[in-house]
Amino acid sequence: MKEKEKIIVSPNTVFIIMALTLIVIFSIAVTPITMQNDTFYTVKVGEHIANYGVDMKEPFSWHEGLIYTYPHWLYDVISYFIYGNFGWEGIYVATCLLSCILGMSIFLVTTKLTKNEVISFIVTIGAMYVLRPYIAARAQLVTFILFVWTIFFIEKFLETRKLRYAIGLIIIPIIIANVHAAVFPFYFVLFLPYIGEYIIANMGDIIIYRKVQMFLLKQRIKILEKNKEKGKSVKEEKLEKLREKYDKETQQISKIKIKRGKTLKNPYKIRIVNEKNVKFLILIMIICALTGLLTPIGDTPYTYLYKSVKGNTMQSINEHLPMTLVENTEALCMIILFLSVITFTKIKIRLKDLLFLGGLCYLMLATRRQITMFTIIGAIILTRLVIEMFKEYKINANQLVQYATKLIPAVFIIVLVIFLSYQIAKPRQRNQYVNASSYPVEACDFILENIDIGTARFYNEYNYGSYMLFRGIPVFIDSRADVYDPQFNGLKDDIFSDFINVSSISKYYEEVFEKYDITHVITFKTSKMNMIIRESGDKRYKKLYEDYDFIIYERIVEEKE
Repeated sequence: MKEKEKIIVSPNTVFIIMALTLIVIFSIAVTPITMQNDTFYTVKVGEHIANYGVDMKEPFSWHEGLIYTYPHWLYDVISYFIYGNFGWEGIYVATCLLSCILGMSIFLVTTKLTKNEVISFIVTIGAMYVLRPYIAARAQLVTFILFVWTIFFIEKFLETRKLRYAIGLIIIPIIIANVHAAVFPFYFVLFLPYIGEYIIANMGDIIIYRKVQMFLLKQRIKILEKNKEKGKSVKEEKLEKLREKYDKETQQISKIKIKRGKTLKNPYKIRIVNEKNVKFLILIMIICALTGLLTPIGDTPYTYLYKSVKGNTMQSINEHLPMTLVENTEALCMIILFLSVITFTKIKIRLKDLLFLGGLCYLMLATRRQITMFTIIGAIILTRLVIEMFKEYKINANQLVQYATKLIPAVFIIVLVIFLSYQIAKPRQRNQYVNASSYPVEACDFILENIDIGTARFYNEYNYGSYMLFRGIPVFIDSRADVYDPQFNGLKDDIFSDFINVSSISKYYEEVFEKYDITHVITFKTSKMNMIIRESGDKRYKKLYEDYDFIIYERIVEEKE
């Protein structure tokens, strides 16, 4: 009998399996147990769509005439069905799953594009650590994954021009338009560095090779030759001079081409590549621009971001505010890391990567939530730069896999990642799915048992309005900021600004309450408004309920004679 052949597993395969396992563990560790405020309205909106369809109406506030564009309707519906069948445990597990997919996607895409598993793994763990505040049961988690694969499809298409990558690039914006329409325009931003490099490369060719001048010179020679054939008077000396000039320019251009070719092969710092397939990528981008129509929410994918920027909500919502580097150590460290690698080493950076870093860094500083995209795309670029640095200093990066799969290094890596995962997850192990100190759980129980919500007009605050509408209580405002912005609803009343003015006490709360005929107020006990009501002994507010975090007042309005 023949001896059984031994199955030999390569060190690369062993490390990939180990890396994916550790990334899954780390991704679950950074996933929060407690739900964010957006998750509550996501489930409720999904329920409404399941029952009534995408009706473009706002059904959860007591304000009349509001419009809702349902910018992530598909994600809402999916979340509702998960919650309906598995409760908050199902939402948490689904978020863990998406977090794991994000981590694995960053690792796999980075590995496929850079051909180094160890560096890709280290950078992926770092990226997931930076992204941990943005890992939540929100539609953005899906789009993070889609953006990672967008970069992969673009680069593979430019490399091979295969149809399957083009199809992937067309499918992704269709999903985005239905899952998270607010970021639909950002999808096309990912194409711009590649197109920008293509334009710069071609502009350089036109200028250096003097193609325009050569074309005009050639046309003059042709005209003179045709006139000569027709028997017209043509100075032979002039024609000869033009021919000599053309030949001389041709020789000069050949020399410049050779010199430029050497320069492009060995540039000083920035490597410019004229990707011939970019012209086909532009065609795909044009086709993708039409995919925003494949959704039941009308032109929302095209107009949502513009209306948000033009409105007043982005100046008040924390994640949309400009970033202060002093307050964000991770962003500062990433910028310093990139500058150090580019400045103090001999590596050459691709122009498209430099355009990516510059553009995303600007977006991150302008809007702090864009640290997510800087981190995701930056992970791929950083891995590429580190590998280039290894090559420049003649270090064999491929040997890292063989070293990392040896017993002691492998055990060290496993223990280190598990220890970090434990340290991140430990403070949250006793957390509840719904945090009663952040959301009025017991207060809502009281409202539903003791107050007629059909006639009550509650004033509530932004961060827990979503939980109230999840419980079926009509709200003054919630974290769907666009609903309360005149740019979206077309109303004269700026509900969002009125809330900001009341919460910051830049406007006397009673004026706003009178304007909207408020009957009840629910607020944090520590809010500025409650301190004023309590300290002033305002008799227009009768306390109905109080717990450790929240207080409910009935607003008593004297009838006008």
